[in-house]
Amino acid sequence: MNRRDSLKAIGIGTLSAGTLLAACKTPGESKGDIQIDKAGRQDFEVTRDETILKGTFFNSHELATITILADIIIPKDGKSGSASDAKVTDFIEFLVKDEPEHQLPMRGGLRWLDVQCLNRYNDAFIDCTAKQQTNLLDEIAYPMMAKPAMQQGVVFFNKMRELTAIGFFTSKMGIQDLGYQGNAPGKWEGVPQHVLKKYGLENV
Repeated sequence: MNRRDSLKAIGIGTLSAGTLLAACKTPGESKGDIQIDKAGRQDFEVTRDETILKGTFFNSHELATITILADIIIPKDGKSGSASDAKVTDFIEFLVKDEPEHQLPMRGGLRWLDVQCLNRYNDAFIDCTAKQQTNLLDEIAYPMMAKPAMQQGVVFFNKMRELTAIGFFTSKMGIQDLGYQGNAPGKWEGVPQHVLKKYGLENV
């Protein structure tokens, strides 16, 4: 199973109702790749989502770090664009405002990543070379192989990987990547002949 197939399993298996509502592409107000569906919703619900979209949580440095991480997790391939092409950064920004329990783990994890890079390479994660970034992530991307001292990073990267997968595979690009066609009307060709014959109606 390749990386993208593995992430499909993660993304599909962890979808919550709130996450799906945030990610669905429906007519309404929008910011980035997140849109608000006003149909059948109370005014206070629409107002709440509009307020969430207007606010910000992550600063520009954090957003840049999230974008790099997301694209490492789901890079562009011959079939689809990368996570950032699917606006996963916007999705994660929306999600942490909609579900505040993600805020501290995400911000703390991003800070942990920078501290590790500063100690090793004298640069923040976004300023490190691709090889330096990969070397660090290799130490936290495989939980069963990670050293005890790296457990904080493991927890953060697990969450980052999960949110990236959910954001990508609930986007228009990700749904196309899955090959999901949606519901399609069947073609009615009449009552089958064997059924008509059973009831003596084949000549009617």
